[in-house]
Amino acid sequence: MTIHYQCRHCQTKVGQLEGRHTSEQLGLHHLTEEERASMVTYNDSGDMTIHVICEDCHEAYIRNPNLYELDVTSHIQ
Repeated sequence: MTIHYQCRHCQTKVGQLEGRHTSEQLGLHHLTEEERASMVTYNDSGDMTIHVICEDCHEAYIRNPNLYELDVTSHIQ
């Protein structure tokens, strides 16, 4: 199983992990069910994608807080 980290805003690949990892190792156990549902997706082969925020988008949000008003999660599948 591969775990992909992808920016939820610009879709940039942030990183990836190979092999099996527990929720505790990934830190997913700290998320609520709602957070997990919005951040973690699985594909047909069992790979996981964790939607995060890349450094560039994080910087943009710091400089432009009004971006938080936009619905940026509607394209995450």
